Amino acid sequence: MNSLLKRQIRKYLSEDLKNNSELTTFLKAIDSSYNNFDEQSTMIQRAMAISSDELYAANTKLKNEAEEQKQVISKLQSVINTLKYYNLKEDDNTENVEITGSNLVDFIDNQTKEIIKMNKQKQLMLNELAHQNQELSDYAHMVSHDLKSPLRSIDTLTAWLTEDYKDVFDDNGKNTLNLIRNNVDKMDKLISGILEYSTIGKNQIEVYNVDLNMLLDNILNTIHIPNNFQVIKENLPTVKGDKYRLQQLFQNLIVNAIKYNDKKKGIVNIGVVEKNNYWQFYIKDNGKGIEKAYYDKIFKTFEKLENNPESSGIGLSIVKKIVELYGGKIWVESQIKIGTTFYFTIKKS
Repeated sequence: MNSLLKRQIRKYLSEDLKNNSELTTFLKAIDSSYNNFDEQSTMIQRAMAISSDELYAANTKLKNEAEEQKQVISKLQSVINTLKYYNLKEDDNTENVEITGSNLVDFIDNQTKEIIKMNKQKQLMLNELAHQNQELSDYAHMVSHDLKSPLRSIDTLTAWLTEDYKDVFDDNGKNTLNLIRNNVDKMDKLISGILEYSTIGKNQIEVYNVDLNMLLDNILNTIHIPNNFQVIKENLPTVKGDKYRLQQLFQNLIVNAIKYNDKKKGIVNIGVVEKNNYWQFYIKDNGKGIEKAYYDKIFKTFEKLENNPESSGIGLSIVKKIVELYGGKIWVESQIKIGTTFYFTIKKS
């Protein structure tokens, strides 16, 4: 089994327990639970990275095709201008135009066929991409289920060990068992984060009016806010969306603003600015700040600026995906040691 874990467990056992034959069975159970975790976790991250590369390649191709269609439109506009020349009388002051009606019809026909061909290729590519994303989602569910099963076994076994030998373990032994259970909980949260990320946007979501003032009140009553923190909330609008997704969006950003704040008196401001066709929200803190070089990196899956054991590296990628699901955009502005502000937009209808 994992040598470090085995050493740590044996380190704090009494001599009687070290020679206990039942302990061997317990260690084998943990060993079988840990056996495939690293390999399967790597497979999930690799699969998601491959999917991200495919999405980037597809997006690039779509942009190129859009540019090609713009060129087609420009050519068609040129044809229209040529048609205007074609209808002019000979005594008008114009340049000589060597073109016939048949040439124009042929040109328009060829351009129309090109557009139809490109649209068919685009649809085939989108269908294939949707198929691949579905396979990735199914794969993430399958592997995540396989990972959660041994985690539950480890948690149950350590709970039994803590209960059955509570009078035998010293403080160091009890702390070691708590460390195991804490790491199990951390891995469980990571797997849950992967599942959440893979399911966002997979199915059509119901859209209805959501009162953000009530939503924020519920969030602030649910999460832990330290005594040295002050959360200041402006009056927020009612928007079209899904209550669960919007709660994920705001809660992830608020929790991050609290978690990464190093000030004696932490302050989090939540507000909104009304634009013509959308609402621009902001969540501002007076925390550590983020270097500009990391503005894009923080929104990628499994990327963390700090080795925080409570962070899965998925929270902000979930936030970005939800914002984009509603047709908005998200960005960050920050100053080191002064604070960070996350901005995101949601359409009015």
